[in-house]
Amino acid sequence: MARCGPAHRGRVERRGAPVSNAVALKPALLVTAADLAPQALALLTDFEIVYAGKTPTDEDIVALCKAHNPEAIIVRYGKVGAAAMDAAPALRVISKHGSGTDTIDKVAAQARHIEVRAAVGANAAAVAEQALALLLACAKSVPKLNARMQAGFWDKATHKSVELAGRTVGLIGLGAIGQRFARMALAMEMRVIGFDPFAKSLPAGIEAVDLATLWRESDAISLHCPLTADNRGLLNAETLAQCKRGVIVVNTARGGLIDEAALLAAVRSGQVGSAGLDSFAVEPMTAGHPFQGDERIILSPHIGGVTADAFVKMGVGAAENVLSVLHA
Repeated sequence: MARCGPAHRGRVERRGAPVSNAVALKPALLVTAADLAPQALALLTDFEIVYAGKTPTDEDIVALCKAHNPEAIIVRYGKVGAAAMDAAPALRVISKHGSGTDTIDKVAAQARHIEVRAAVGANAAAVAEQALALLLACAKSVPKLNARMQAGFWDKATHKSVELAGRTVGLIGLGAIGQRFARMALAMEMRVIGFDPFAKSLPAGIEAVDLATLWRESDAISLHCPLTADNRGLLNAETLAQCKRGVIVVNTARGGLIDEAALLAAVRSGQVGSAGLDSFAVEPMTAGHPFQGDERIILSPHIGGVTADAFVKMGVGAAENVLSVLHA
């Protein structure tokens, strides 16, 4: 069964037909989205699934928690903070549909003895491939050359791309995504250096370095770390000034890792040669953002982890994490 979101509060769907139901027969599970993979739903038949809709606000999520008192929340969109947790006294687990848990107030959850879990690695292939696509698009000027060709130009005599073989890519964050990206970069005969204070052991081919070395030696930098209070604005005017002139910046992690004004200034000055960005400080990006219209900045709408395969893997991982807590 599935309950609808804010616009249809109080209704229950049974096999596609709406049926009024004053008392839930099963514990509720809130999904902060409009859907979940069928493979994940097949694992959650003991729950009434409540969908929050495509773009739930914080207020929507709090209201649904008050209305349905879920035992579990699967987080896709929106934020789950203390107010939502307090509105759901039955809540025992918050499970992220993916790997980044920065949209969940983990301090508030810990204080309320609510488990927070992530589907670690479920979207690693998808995000690593997006990072590589952005790196290649920057190095080879793919969008610019396409636009020029579509306009009837032939720039073979004047254009020179960047050859990545033999160059150094610096990775910040060496978890499942960072390591997968590293393997692809190594296959392209790049030198891979990386910084991750939490990585206990690294596979062959990745050189662990400090940040000062990474800024100084990287021809390209790719971000693969979670956003924390300590690393917010990690790429800023000071750190970008320490990089090689013309460095390529790729971000498929979290927008808050980059001081966007500083990055834009660095692109315009040539300190940053180009940037491929899949995440932003404020999402969704609205018309008039300073990044728009600059051919040296390649944009995608935070879809690195959005593939058909990853949708299933993240949903199943999130569902399994719910069950591992509730059935412990």
